Formats: sequence, C-alpha cells, structure tokens
Amino acid sequence: MSVAKILSIGRLCGEGHFTQGTASNDPAASLQSRCFNVLLRLLPFKKQLASAEMVQAHVQKLALEPASFEPTGLGRSVDATLTRMGGWPVYYTAPSSGHEGCNYVMFLHGGGFINEIVPAHWRFIGEMTRKARVVCVVPIYPLAPAATAKDIVPATAELLRMLLEDAGSAKVTVAGNSAGAGLALAACQWLRDRGHRQPSRMVLISPAADASVSRPEQVAIAARDPIQDIPGIVEAGRLYAGELDVGHPFVSPLNGAFRALAPMTIFSGTRDLLYPDSVDLAERARAVGVPVELHLLRDQPHNYALMPTPEGRRARAMILREVA
Repeated sequence: MSVAKILSIGRLCGEGHFTQGTASNDPAASLQSRCFNVLLRLLPFKKQLASAEMVQAHVQKLALEPASFEPTGLGRSVDATLTRMGGWPVYYTAPSSGHEGCNYVMFLHGGGFINEIVPAHWRFIGEMTRKARVVCVVPIYPLAPAATAKDIVPATAELLRMLLEDAGSAKVTVAGNSAGAGLALAACQWLRDRGHRQPSRMVLISPAADASVSRPEQVAIAARDPIQDIPGIVEAGRLYAGELDVGHPFVSPLNGAFRALAPMTIFSGTRDLLYPDSVDLAERARAVGVPVELHLLRDQPHNYALMPTPEGRRARAMILREVA
C-alpha cells in the first residue's frame, strides 16, 4: 500500500564533512545542561542498567504489563495514521494541512531494544512533522527477548526499502536514537549488501553501534554517564542478539562494512558511555568515502539531541534542516 493511500484513508488522531567538538574547541555545557545532568542522575534510568539482574527483572515486568506505543505528545497540526506492515504496527504522521510534496523520515526509536517508544520520541516526531513538514514513518518493532536481531534487522530494512520505492523522487531520511540509531545503520548495511538503494541520509543520535561495550575507556566514561551503565547495556545486547553473537553486524553494526552507505549525521556527547563508538563509526565511514558530520559535544549525555536544553535545541534545529 502506498504512503499516499495510507495517509489519505486512515487519519485517526489529530494530535564529506566532519566536525568533532573537543574539550579544547567547543564551549562548556550550558547551565541548563549541567542541571539536567544532575536531574538525570536522580531518575531511575542508571539504576535499571546497574546489573543483568535488574534488566531481566525489568523485561519480565514489561512482559506482564506491556507499555503503550500509541502516539502521545505529537502536538497540534499533526495527524497520525496507524497501519500494519509485515505484521508490525506502523504509524505515519503528516502535517494536518496535507502531505503533498512532503519528504519522508523513517524514525526508529531507542530503548535498548527492550523498551517501547516513549512520549519524548513522539514529541520529536511531532516536531519534525510540523516544523520540517515531513511525513514520518514510525515502525513499532517488537522488543527483545521475544524478537531478536536476526528478524528485526531484515524486517526493518524491508520496510525502509518499500518506503524508498514508494517515495519516488522525494527525499527519504532514516533517523534513530540509541538502539534505534544502531538499527538504522544495520538496516542500511542490509540494503547495501542486497543491492538496494540507500536513503538520502542517516541521522544517528547517540548510536548504539557495539553491543559488547568492551572498550577499556568506557569504564571511566560509565562513571560520568548519568543514564547508562555497562552491565545493563551488555545484558540488553545479549537479549537482542538471541542466537547471534553480540559481535554480529546485525547486533553491533560497527563491525559491518561502511562502503557505499548513505551520508551520516551523528550526534554524541562525552558523558555518553557509547560516544567512543560514534567517533570510531565516523572514522570508519569517512575512510571509505562516506560523508559524515559528527557533532560531539563536551559534557553532553546520551540522547542529548532530544533533551530540553540549548544544546538539544540546536541539535534538533540541525536535524530539521537535514530532513526538510
């Protein structure tokens, strides 16, 4: 079914460049950002990732009480349409004034492959839809351990392939945060390996590109990270890997090939446990001729580009320009 047809029949809820900031050449974190880092430490995110047992308990709780994936916080002037593709719920958001002539964004949410899409993701989707006047395609992919990488990556890539085919000459960007950014990269590698065309660009926000979390320097970074911890991320990666090795490119796309991929824009911060992988990802892609912009900011946490801080707002403004 075409994107245009889905949007027309199902409106149901009116709701080659590289930049890297370092301690020597990017400004100190804003006061709002520093306060937000303190607030994040008071929330339960890091505690939930403190051990494999905590992750297992969290997953068991979600299995008994699944979280809602319905759009919350899209804001005004955005319509959402729900369909099913490949057995998955897939939402399409579009400006209420009409989607004719719009470009497209496939957005893949984060959450370590064990958590459902959350209101912060929907707010960002609504912002892109409203301000950049794009149609957003949002697959609600199944979560680990019930579904694993060997099924999720090819299915996501196939949805992206169909969107690229249906969009014709319109620009298609694939964007994701954290686990969703890793999934976006793995899906584009899958498309490339099977001779399908690439999207216009990848926008990768704090990408989870290496599920092993095995770099020695990440131990010290984990102490500064207000959200993430190594044991929990490793366990979530193990659950997502299923029968695959955690080093498999479906699980850890940093281990995949980077030739002939779409241009990338990457956002990360030095309080993000995963930021060394973003640096490595940018270097590997650039080495084979893929254009990359890496926006690495001092003292910014995981997913800073989605946060209500000056740094987050500047990152989102860049993303809006990229996808429009």
